[in-house]
Amino acid sequence: MKSAILLKQHLIANQLTVGSWITLAHPAIAEIMARAGFDWLTVDMEHSVITIREAEELIRVVSLCNVPALVRLTSNNSDLIKRVMDAGASGIIVPMVNSRADAESAVSSVNYPPLGKRGVGLARAQGYGPNFGAYREWLGGGGAVVMVMIEHIDAVRNLREILAVPGVDGYFIGPYDLSSSMGLAGQLEHPEVVAAIAEIRSTAKAMGKPGGVHVIEPEPEKLRAFIAQGFTFLAYSLDMRMLDRTARLGLDSIGKERNK
Repeated sequence: MKSAILLKQHLIANQLTVGSWITLAHPAIAEIMARAGFDWLTVDMEHSVITIREAEELIRVVSLCNVPALVRLTSNNSDLIKRVMDAGASGIIVPMVNSRADAESAVSSVNYPPLGKRGVGLARAQGYGPNFGAYREWLGGGGAVVMVMIEHIDAVRNLREILAVPGVDGYFIGPYDLSSSMGLAGQLEHPEVVAAIAEIRSTAKAMGKPGGVHVIEPEPEKLRAFIAQGFTFLAYSLDMRMLDRTARLGLDSIGKERNK
């Protein structure tokens, strides 16, 4: 909980944090990444084959390394939110939040009554029982992190209402889905897509809400560029791209010798 509290403080202060994405379900990968120095790590259940059982193991490994473990959900589903939070997640990243009602549903699914609608049970998050009181106090004090994904043009239009929902800590842009919703799939440099992203950034900044994007390729210069633009919640690459990129760079560096 201490690491989650620290992340929450950084978000409230709009201070820079850099995390990464886990899509491969081996606990050693999660441990290596957790010990690398990231401020947070996200277990991706949307675009991976990670199961709920595997997600629990990854959350356990990351949190035991004193790094906040977030989960990017498959959808804004209250049953899944309850299960990953009970598994010990520090918070959630919710895809396709397009309205105030979507944001309210996500926050409500994280919290116990009277603040929310989450069912009460005993699992890893509550120390399997003995830590229920401390967990309830942490949760009731707004300890859980809720980041909404802005990845549809409707979300851009409703952004002020979405970010104004109590319990929403910030946003995360999904540029590919956003461009698709505008009829410009994958055209991230198109002026309309660029303008939409700029609108998200400026609106959130005016409201004092942190947010960011995912730097897919492990390229530090791109990370620095987004920091310069004012984003403060940034995901730097993901396990499979780091592995693939490093392997290819090594082999490419000896390409001539291999072809002799």
